[in-house]
Amino acid sequence: MAHRHEHAHGHSHDEPHEHDTAPTRELDAAGKSLSDALRLSFFILKIIMIVLVIAFLISGFKTVDSGEKAMVLRFGAIRGVGEERVLGPGWHWVFPYPIDELVKIPVEAQISLPITSFWYKQTRNDILGEGPKPRNLVPEKLNPLTEGYSLTRSRADEVRTVVAQGISGRGAADSEGSDYSIVHTQWKIDYQIGNIEQFYTNAYVPAARPGQIYFDIMKESITPLLKSVVEDSVVTAMVQYTIDEALQSTDTIPRHVEQLTQQKLDAIDSGIRVTKVQLVAATWPQQVDAAFQAYIAASQKSGLAISDARNHAEQTLTDAAGQVAESLYSALMASDTPEDQLETLWSQVAGRAQNTVAQAQAYRTKVVEDAKASATYLTSLLPEYRKWPELVAQGIYFDAIQKVLDNADEKFILDPTEIARGREVRILINRDPTPKPKATEPTPTMR
Repeated sequence: MAHRHEHAHGHSHDEPHEHDTAPTRELDAAGKSLSDALRLSFFILKIIMIVLVIAFLISGFKTVDSGEKAMVLRFGAIRGVGEERVLGPGWHWVFPYPIDELVKIPVEAQISLPITSFWYKQTRNDILGEGPKPRNLVPEKLNPLTEGYSLTRSRADEVRTVVAQGISGRGAADSEGSDYSIVHTQWKIDYQIGNIEQFYTNAYVPAARPGQIYFDIMKESITPLLKSVVEDSVVTAMVQYTIDEALQSTDTIPRHVEQLTQQKLDAIDSGIRVTKVQLVAATWPQQVDAAFQAYIAASQKSGLAISDARNHAEQTLTDAAGQVAESLYSALMASDTPEDQLETLWSQVAGRAQNTVAQAQAYRTKVVEDAKASATYLTSLLPEYRKWPELVAQGIYFDAIQKVLDNADEKFILDPTEIARGREVRILINRDPTPKPKATEPTPTMR
């Protein structure tokens, strides 16, 4: 009994100890598991944070393509100072959105903008080019609400007066007696972005939404501005020219419009540079087509007649005296022309005048030489004449008679005696039409 009691007592004494250590062991295992789980979670979190940081840094690398320039906007303001405000082509790192934003603008792209505000209202046949519009479909009057046009001056002298006074673009009532004409024109302007900071700051371009291209948005956004500026420049320029100059489509008017357009764009610091302005088409109003066709035909006929007259005048002057004909005539008419200038012009003369001058110079030379020869001859006869004057005079007389007879084609000798008186002499004119060769003129000799 005692042993059994001791056994029971011993069992009851050990049982509370086992119950106390079991929960402790379970708690330690759970804490270890939780600790391992937390360590693993923190490790994974670190990896995720590192990946996010790397992705964040990588997302800051941006590319600026060739032909583009870019600016960095930090919280909406342009970042950088001086040349650093504009980034060239290549890779660049910026803080990702929403801290920084990279705005890329094409600076080498040539953008074309057609201007049809001054063209008449077109029908389907006009657009497709299916031939001229029937006369019965042409409106009787021009409607300024549906058809575009610009004004030109009709007389060149008025244009010069307006340009000299600097009153470009004024209305018809501004100049008393002015005459204006209507002309329809089509234009095309080519431009590119020159200064991207001025362009972004002063030319409004809305932000591109997902799926949109900034280049397309830019063109659409600045088109109203450019169109308004070009239209104003066209109105200002066209009023300074005649309708003939507008219809000839010379480069003078497009250059003038280009200059005015660039001045207006520079005045607002738009950053836009105009590269070319073209006058694509110009025509008169359809309502006066018949009158203009007749005017063109008459102008062409008049121009042809004037051209023929000028060519004839130039050819006549060239045949008469060569290229210096007008200069020589002006110099001869002027009373104060220096002799050396006249000599120079005469030396350059050509054509018939050259032959006449050559003949005159040859005749002058001949007369001078003959006079010198006669003077020499008479000087040589002077001593003999002083000794025998009658003999020398008789010799000179016989030499003259011989020269006359030698140069005569036919000779008739009449007897001066009494026997020959009362006789009738008849000479048949032009018996032999073939001229006879003249004898060589003999050298004067002393008789």
